[in-house]
Amino acid sequence: MSTATAPRLDVPVVPLADPEPRTLRRRARRLPLSGMIALAVILAIALASILAPLLTGSSPVIGDIAQRLLPLGSPGHPLGTDGQGRDIVTRLLYGGQLSLLSGLVPVLVAGTIGTILGVIAGLAGPKTGGVVMRGLDVVYAFPAVLLAIGIAASLGPSVANAILALSVVLIPSVARVTETEVKRLRSADFMEAARASGASWLRIAVRHVVPNILPAVIVYCTALVGLSIVFAAGLSFLGLGIAPPTPEWGAMVSELQPNLFTQPTLILAPALAILVVSIAFNVLGDALQSYFDIKGTVR
Repeated sequence: MSTATAPRLDVPVVPLADPEPRTLRRRARRLPLSGMIALAVILAIALASILAPLLTGSSPVIGDIAQRLLPLGSPGHPLGTDGQGRDIVTRLLYGGQLSLLSGLVPVLVAGTIGTILGVIAGLAGPKTGGVVMRGLDVVYAFPAVLLAIGIAASLGPSVANAILALSVVLIPSVARVTETEVKRLRSADFMEAARASGASWLRIAVRHVVPNILPAVIVYCTALVGLSIVFAAGLSFLGLGIAPPTPEWGAMVSELQPNLFTQPTLILAPALAILVVSIAFNVLGDALQSYFDIKGTVR
């Protein structure tokens, strides 16, 4: 079995083992325990963020200056307060909404567009495929972080612009993975049979190609979510993402940075939230790799 070259985004991706139709059919095996734990962590954090108005009675943007910089374990403020006297727990819960949104939406956009472009490049002739992939290589040639910073800086700080910047950065890597999988499937027996039966290009793509490459794309994109959350937090930390006083984990780290030497423990909450969620998505991606029985690691 041939081995393809993966994108530079430091997220392992693997091709499917043996091409066969309908690889997303119901399977008897279960998700590995590590994946179930990671999924439970992600769902718990997402649910807590969604239910933030019910879980806390404090405002995430209005504080009490008389209670600024309270340490961990303070009465009524278990994780303390920031420089404006705002409760860290409240801002952490509300901030999870935008942090998860900024991680999931770019991957969904990049996954959809990248898969379409990869399928076109893989099934089309060498001229069309070459034009598509060389165009994406122009974007791929730039370091992902610097490109995201450049796009966000040129458009201005906002949630929409940060999501757009991250989507542009992630599209080429998804397209390269998809193209590699499609090219591997082109010589499969069921593809030859579909072409021999006179099936149209679109029908072959929708009925035969996409169902077979989808597991590999899902595994890759799941791991990309953690990377997207880190990138989004980095943009907010630099003032290019979520604008204060709206709570977001990266913005919280930036706001608490001046107090690092006076109350160093306060910054741990948003930093650990970013770390835990990004690791959880990577572990879930590895578990899905095992669940879908995807062989042969590509780096």
